Amino acid sequence: MSEKRFNIVFDGALLPGVDTTTAKLNLAELFKSDVSAIERLFSGRKVSLKNNLSQGEAQQYLEALHKSGIDARIEAEPSLQLSLDEVQESTHQPGARHSDSIVDPVSPYAPPRAPVGETLAEYSTLKPFSFDGRIGRLRYLAWTMVLMLAVLPLVGLGFWFATTWLLASDSVTGLVVGGLLGAVVLIAFAFVSIQFNVQRLHDLGWSGWLWLINLVPFVGSIFPFILIIAPGNTGANQYGPPPPRNTTAVKLLASLWLVMIVLIFLATFAGIFGALQEDYGSGASSSYESSESSGETTEEPAAEAAEPAPPSVDYEEEEQ
Repeated sequence: MSEKRFNIVFDGALLPGVDTTTAKLNLAELFKSDVSAIERLFSGRKVSLKNNLSQGEAQQYLEALHKSGIDARIEAEPSLQLSLDEVQESTHQPGARHSDSIVDPVSPYAPPRAPVGETLAEYSTLKPFSFDGRIGRLRYLAWTMVLMLAVLPLVGLGFWFATTWLLASDSVTGLVVGGLLGAVVLIAFAFVSIQFNVQRLHDLGWSGWLWLINLVPFVGSIFPFILIIAPGNTGANQYGPPPPRNTTAVKLLASLWLVMIVLIFLATFAGIFGALQEDYGSGASSSYESSESSGETTEEPAAEAAEPAPPSVDYEEEEQ
């Protein structure tokens, strides 16, 4: 008696918590195939993924599919029974391809003929003011630079408005209005900045809620560097296709951060050098003044010693 063989069948069901896009991508990677070919398996019909397997081999395939999010199952391979009554004559057109002549498309051994599902886009659509989508490292830096360049003039304008109002009216109303405008601008800046961070987290395949790590002391100061350094997923993930390629404008805006860091470093170095030079100059002048004051005190006794002493009265009387 021959060993019983098994098949791995799939009818489009997924494990709980797995979305269709992720399952298609995982299955395409597992079978080393295109996503367009894998989409045909999600027609709802039962298809056989692997045939003529031993029980151990079938169990290994099933575990691999479950890790990909596919809710496949093992079925025993039916025994082969042939009957001439079931044979049907297949009519072929001369120009028809061999793949178009399938006798029984419902059979689990026949390739699926369901229409192809939704085609995944090669790149995702950019949505700057949204919590959906993905952006890469350079685009994250470029968008943040644009946001900062847009906020700085608004903050300067609010400060000028508050100062002008205060000088003109001699009241604190200008400060209050300027403070409210500044608060509104900062809140809008923070909201848009959070959206950029969430999209960058999506590019890494992480949940956007991980942005809350920025609020954790000490760890929050390191987490932004992870968003800048860590590379995103090369292909599609559960948050959609990869972002479009970086344009020249994106690269130039991202490079402005390097220019700004260099300028800040030079300004800091110049400030430190100027402070040291000022301290050195004040120390030298104080030492010079102290040396002059000590020289004056030494010269006065010498001058007094050089003056001749007046003759005594007794000496003058003897000469007379």
